[in-house]
Amino acid sequence: MRSHYCGHVDTSLVGQEISVAGWVHRRRDHGGVIFVDLRDREGILQVVFDPDDAAMFAEAERIRGEYVLQVRGKLRHRPEGTVNPDMRTGEVELLATDLQVLNTSKTPPFHHDEHVSEELRLRYRYLDLRREPMLNNLRLRHTVARALRAYLDVQGFIDVETPILTKTTPEGARDYLVPSRTHPGNFFALPQSPQLLKQLLMMSGFDRYYQIVKCFRDEDLRADRQPEFTQLDIETSFLDEHEIMQMMEALIRHAFKVALSVDLPDPFPTMAHAEAMLRFGSDKPDLRNPLELVEVGDLFADVEFKVFAAPANDAGSRIAALRVPQGGTLSRKEIDDYTALVGRYGAKGLAYIKVNDRAAGAAGLQSPILKFLPGEAVEAVLVRTGAETGDLVFFGADKDKVVNESLAALRDALGVDRGLIAGDWAPLWVVDFPMFERDSSGNLTPLHHPFTAPSVDSPEQLLAAPAEAMSRAYDMVLNGYEIGGGSIRIHKTEMQSAVFEVLGIGAEEAQSKFGFLLTALEYGCPPHGGIAFGLDRIVMLMAGADSIRDVMAFPKTQNANCLLTGAPSDADPAQLKEVGLRLRTSAKS
Repeated sequence: MRSHYCGHVDTSLVGQEISVAGWVHRRRDHGGVIFVDLRDREGILQVVFDPDDAAMFAEAERIRGEYVLQVRGKLRHRPEGTVNPDMRTGEVELLATDLQVLNTSKTPPFHHDEHVSEELRLRYRYLDLRREPMLNNLRLRHTVARALRAYLDVQGFIDVETPILTKTTPEGARDYLVPSRTHPGNFFALPQSPQLLKQLLMMSGFDRYYQIVKCFRDEDLRADRQPEFTQLDIETSFLDEHEIMQMMEALIRHAFKVALSVDLPDPFPTMAHAEAMLRFGSDKPDLRNPLELVEVGDLFADVEFKVFAAPANDAGSRIAALRVPQGGTLSRKEIDDYTALVGRYGAKGLAYIKVNDRAAGAAGLQSPILKFLPGEAVEAVLVRTGAETGDLVFFGADKDKVVNESLAALRDALGVDRGLIAGDWAPLWVVDFPMFERDSSGNLTPLHHPFTAPSVDSPEQLLAAPAEAMSRAYDMVLNGYEIGGGSIRIHKTEMQSAVFEVLGIGAEEAQSKFGFLLTALEYGCPPHGGIAFGLDRIVMLMAGADSIRDVMAFPKTQNANCLLTGAPSDADPAQLKEVGLRLRTSAKS
C-alpha cells in the first residue's frame, strides 16, 4: 500500500512517483489548495491536493484529523519561502494524484499537541501512543532492549524463558494469585521475579542466563512502580561479585552509548551502604545533588532540650543536619511546605537555623530553637556543617528510619527546588548491605531476599551474630533511582538452613515453601550470583520522563486500574464456579 514511510521521504526522491499511508495530522485549506500533513511512525510529510483534479479535491475537502489515508503522487521541492527546517521532510512535498480514504475518524477527545490529564491519555491510550513523545519513548525502549540483548549475547548469555504460573515465594511484596481449575482450592502465583528459577538454571549448568521478563507485585504504586513491570533478569555461575559488577556496569555503559551516545563513567564509583545512609539518608542517593547530611548527635548529648537530647542518647536514633547554601532566602511558607513534606515520613517537625550573619555570632542567627540550645553546641554545628552567611541548616532528630527517610526526601526536594542538580548522569554501586533488618516487631527479616549469601564464612558465624552479618549484595543506582539489584546467592544447604533459622523458618515450613530449591542444592550447586535491572526505570530516566507509565505501552493507574480496558473487572459467575470460588457480598463493597 505504500512505497515509503512519510518520515523517510527526502530530496533524493524528487520527481519520483511514490505512495504513502498514514493519519491526517493536520489539514489546511489555503485559497483553494488543500495541504495535509500526513503522519506515520517515522514522521510527517506534507501532501498537496490541487483543485485541477475536481473529484480528488472534493474528497480531500471532506477529510478531517486522524482519517487514515493512502496517497499516491509525485514528490517535488517545496516552493521558495515555504521550506520548513524543523521537519525532516521540510524541503519536499507530495503532489497528490490519487487519494484513498482507508478509514474515517471521530473527532478525537484531545489533539496530538494538547496538554491533557493523564487519566484521559490512559483512557484513550491508542490515541496517546500516536503522539511523537510517546512514540519516541517506545522506540527508545526498543533500542535499549536490543542493546542489552546484543551485549549479553556477545558475553555468552543464553535467553531462557521461565514460567508465569508458578509457586508463591517470599519476595517482599504480595503475590497476585491465580486459582487453579484443575486443582480446586489451590493457587498459582504470578512471579515477583524469576529468582528461584534462575538459580535452578545455574544448578542445571546453563552458566550464564538472561531474560527480559514480566514480573508482578501486588503493592502500593508510585511514579516508578507498576503492578506488572519488566526487568532484565541475569544470573551467572563461577563469578564473584566484583566480576559480576564489572560486567554489568559495562552492560549499562553499552546501552547508554547505543541509545543516547552517552559515555558513562568507567568505572562507576562504589559506596558502602552505611556511608550512603550516613551522608544521604538513602541507599539510592542522587550524587548530582551536592547536599549532604552531617551527623551532629554527639553535640547534643548533654543539652536539656529533650527534642534533641532524647535521640542523641538513643542508639537507635540520630540527629542529622542538612546545610542549604543560601537557604536563608527561604520564606516561612516554603519552610512550612518542607515541614509538611518531612511529616509524611513520620517527622514531628523540622527545626532550622538561619545564618543571617556568620561573623556576628549568636546575634546573627535566627531560629525558634536557639533559646533551648547552648551557644557552644550551636557553634559546633555551624563549624561542622560549614555554614556561612546566608545559609540555612535544617535538622532531623528522631529514630534512624524517620530521620533518614525524611531528610532524604527533603534533600531531593531542595536539590530540585534550589536548582542544585549538577550534571546529567551519576551512576553508583552501593555495596556492603546488612544481611538482615528488623521489622516493626523487632524480628530479623532479609534486607534483600533469603537466598542472598552472607559475607561470613560459615553457618556458625552467621548464627552467632546474625544482626551484625553483612551480605554479598550490590545495587546499581542512577540519579537517585535503584535501577538494578543483585547478590551472590547461597549455594550450600547448610548456609541456607542457617539463614532460615535466623528468620524463624523451621524445617517443615522451609520444605513446604522451598523444598524444590533445597533438594536442588544437594545435587552439586555451583557458586552463583546475578542481578535484575528495572527496564522501565532505565528507559524512564533515559527519556527524561516523570513516570514509568510514559515508557510503557499500556500501563495501569496508581490505583492499579487499566482505564483503557476496564481491568480489573467482575468475573463471570460460571468462571468463578469452575475454579471453586464464590464472592462474599462484602468483598465488592
